[in-house]
Amino acid sequence: MHLRTVKGVARVSVAEDTVVRNRALQTEWYGEPLGDRVRPLLDRLGLSQSGLAGVLGLSPPMLSQLMSGQRAKISNPAVLHRLMAVEEFVAAAGFDALTAAEVKERLAEIGAESAVTTSGVRMGAVERGPAGGARGRVSAESARLVQAVLREVASAAEIEAAAALIADRFPDLAEVLRVYGNGRTSEAEAHFIRTILDHG
Repeated sequence: MHLRTVKGVARVSVAEDTVVRNRALQTEWYGEPLGDRVRPLLDRLGLSQSGLAGVLGLSPPMLSQLMSGQRAKISNPAVLHRLMAVEEFVAAAGFDALTAAEVKERLAEIGAESAVTTSGVRMGAVERGPAGGARGRVSAESARLVQAVLREVASAAEIEAAAALIADRFPDLAEVLRVYGNGRTSEAEAHFIRTILDHG
């Protein structure tokens, strides 16, 4: 009995250590633990974990494991892209004025988004042209895609270190790393419009 208890404690300790480590990794990769990012979205949207998992393109158990720290990394960049899109949607000034049907429609649109190639993004931006709503939607989605790729391959600290290394010789490239790697989505969107749409 005593041995079983000791082993049980050891197993719990290992599991707790794993969660602590995974949450620390999530903070490094995503700015904060994923549970802390996702729970406010559930509250604002009035969704269950299962409902949000469907929007993000994850299985409910996978989302639960990411939120609890049992799993550290979002392995699919398209999922991170959708998470950032949902966060931006919920943070928008007009969100509270939307009807339940409008919220549901936008979430369906986000769920249908996928990580596309840079050339595909460029073509989409050119085809839609400078019309206000479409232009804004394309620039926001494109900026999030670049953010998702950078944040998938490097932590915030690594991106900043890389930017510092090249800042003297390649200042524009260093700015791209900082804006898309560590900046807010609104800053990345403004940069995208300046560099791609306005000079496309």
